[in-house]
Amino acid sequence: MSRSLILTVLLAGLIVIGTSTPVWAAQLDAKINPNNDESPFKMNYQKTVFIEYPNGGNLFDELRGHEWTVEGTADLSDPGVQELMIELNKGIADDGSQARISDLNVSYDFHLKARNINTSIDYRVILEGTLTNYVITDDGQRILVDLGWRGLTTDKEIVIDGVEINIPINMLRDQEPEAYTFFAGTEAEDVLEKHLINADFILEQPLTNWHFLFDPTGINADASTFGLSSEIAGFVVSSWTMGESSLREGRQVERVFEAEIMADQLYVVRSVQSSDQANLSAIGFGALDTLDGVEIAGVTPTPPEGYATTSTGEFPVMIVYGMAGMAALGGIGFFIFSNRSLKNTEQSQQGIDPSRLQGYQTSASSGGYQTNRGEAQLKDDSSYQQTRSHYDDVSEQQSPPPQTTPSTEEAACGCAASFEMGSECDCEMQGACLCDGTCQCNADICKEQVRSMN
Repeated sequence: MSRSLILTVLLAGLIVIGTSTPVWAAQLDAKINPNNDESPFKMNYQKTVFIEYPNGGNLFDELRGHEWTVEGTADLSDPGVQELMIELNKGIADDGSQARISDLNVSYDFHLKARNINTSIDYRVILEGTLTNYVITDDGQRILVDLGWRGLTTDKEIVIDGVEINIPINMLRDQEPEAYTFFAGTEAEDVLEKHLINADFILEQPLTNWHFLFDPTGINADASTFGLSSEIAGFVVSSWTMGESSLREGRQVERVFEAEIMADQLYVVRSVQSSDQANLSAIGFGALDTLDGVEIAGVTPTPPEGYATTSTGEFPVMIVYGMAGMAALGGIGFFIFSNRSLKNTEQSQQGIDPSRLQGYQTSASSGGYQTNRGEAQLKDDSSYQQTRSHYDDVSEQQSPPPQTTPSTEEAACGCAASFEMGSECDCEMQGACLCDGTCQCNADICKEQVRSMN
């Protein structure tokens, strides 16, 4: 894959991430104090619905330019909140848990925004309340805490201040009646009728698959210097976290439901929810167990002697030993590969046979002693063309041409111009030479000069 293609993919990913609206499904956050009769919890439900009209059409004309927000809050004084608490407690009981919700506050926020190619509707409902009756037994040494209440779900219509907050299509019906007619009686209606207040997956994911950590800060001698709450003084805090996609917890993916509507144009309705998340903590050290099919935690003020794990069960130990084993196998494989490569190199290595070399002495005596220095060279040059250096060729090409040495006969020629001038000239100067009669030079110019003198 070329570098430009990789950069293009990364850039596209950044654009998608940067322009996407974060969509989360159910998010639970609860802190259980087994020493108290009640503890707070918070549940956040979110969903986004996209209505797509890539080719325009009547639905686009109906929603063009629309943008509105419906929001509000309510407490137990509202009949709708009372009905919601009753439905949630009924669901908790059906799950086998004895815990109950004793107080509840509801806030909701729905926002529609129409664009040129689609319309998005963001749904969000937040529940904040109080849990009671979660302590099963307390024998003074260990407290059994009921954790089977966490699937806070209802599929009923919940109307608060005249606003139905649980079934997404009802918001379109009440706020956009003309657009609602495009969905009524189609597959898109089934997609939009999936209820928002749904935390079934948080209950279905066993707590043994959640990540477990405990914070021993409360039992430190100097815990008061950290400004800790008095309710955790002398205790550790256990935490269970769900939402990571892993081998242990399974692959967490967003839930997408899609349907097409064929009217004057093709329209697409898509509902998107991300994977659920949960953070559940308890005062004390919690050891998980089950009782009559309901998940519970046995809570003690301090962890057992010598306990020092950082995750559920022995999972980290298995990972550590597994990584060590993989490293050992990798090392063995590396040495085997290196050994084979070395053997192949030795077998294929080429050079000069030592039997074809002969030595000769290069040092000379100095001051009464002589060193034993020498060099080796080939006995013959039959394979010189195979072994000679490339740089020899370069040196030969760059070396200046040899100068022509005149013959003995020519060198002996005096070629004197005249004795009075006190100079001699080279016969090869061609025409600028004055030779006397004794010159034996073979140059034609000299011979002519000699004849003219005679």
